[in-house]
Amino acid sequence: MAGIGRQLSIAKRGISNIFATRPLCVSFEITHACNADCDHCHRGGPVEENQASPADFARIYRELSPPVIQVSGGEPMLRKDVLDIIRGVQQPDGTPYIILVTNGSLLTPEAITQTIDAGVDAYSISLDYPDDRHDEFRMIPGLFEHLRDLISSVTPDQRRRITLNCVVQSDNFRELLPLAKLATDWGVCLNYSPYTWLRTGDKRYVVPKEDLPELRQIFNDILDYQRTHDMVKSNATFLNNIVAFFDDKGIPGCRAGERFLVVNPDGTLSPCGLITKAYPNQKQLIEGFSRGNGCTACNTSIRSWTERPFSMFFSSIRPSTKSL
Repeated sequence: MAGIGRQLSIAKRGISNIFATRPLCVSFEITHACNADCDHCHRGGPVEENQASPADFARIYRELSPPVIQVSGGEPMLRKDVLDIIRGVQQPDGTPYIILVTNGSLLTPEAITQTIDAGVDAYSISLDYPDDRHDEFRMIPGLFEHLRDLISSVTPDQRRRITLNCVVQSDNFRELLPLAKLATDWGVCLNYSPYTWLRTGDKRYVVPKEDLPELRQIFNDILDYQRTHDMVKSNATFLNNIVAFFDDKGIPGCRAGERFLVVNPDGTLSPCGLITKAYPNQKQLIEGFSRGNGCTACNTSIRSWTERPFSMFFSSIRPSTKSL
């Protein structure tokens, strides 16, 4: 399907879902296993889990019908049937727009070609430092060098699909501008998201109040850089909200379960990746969680993205042409 046709299908689906209280984006966490062991995350290592089949995920997609999905984990590339899962959710109208969220360690040029052929539109790859400190933070030796070599070896079309995602935290916030410059050098985009303690209960990585003026200045420097280099996708509102989140320790008005939600590896639904209580369907999730949701303890990318005005949400999507 031509790019403009897909874009219209995605927009139509999004508008319909807003009025029907269906999600704009669903994160399909197809496994909780991960080959990284990040200190700031509650995942890591092998896990025993019941896994829904590609056909199960396809059925769940049709029930929720979001215009955008993330295929994530854990580390989604650990599932041998990841290509079948990606193929299975695609619809005749060109929906959904598919983002593969990964630490990138298992990606190769061949794997990128295969996942694009299966239906992936974009990649969100974690990068938290502009050098091999990233290896230590993610506990995967050689990861930074692997990502650098991978990105340099893919085609220009493949490279434009890649966005690096940096978790802003107390140990790396002074590296945010160097990361923006690195993304420009590599020819890929960059997005920032704030560390949230909901994953582990550990507040060591929260940027302390005394450092927030410095963080605010760093974001101002990034916005100045952004005026001549368009690789940074986090806008001024979102960057200011990161500072406000660390300052106030919360952002009210969460729409988890309505604008976004998570499909777990076994096919159950959860409000988000941080609140993992499982529900059999969206109706029960909304009744059991969303209607009384007073949580303020995150400002993750999926939340901020889906809660922005729809015109901004839609304009950030650049669908590729697909043959279905």
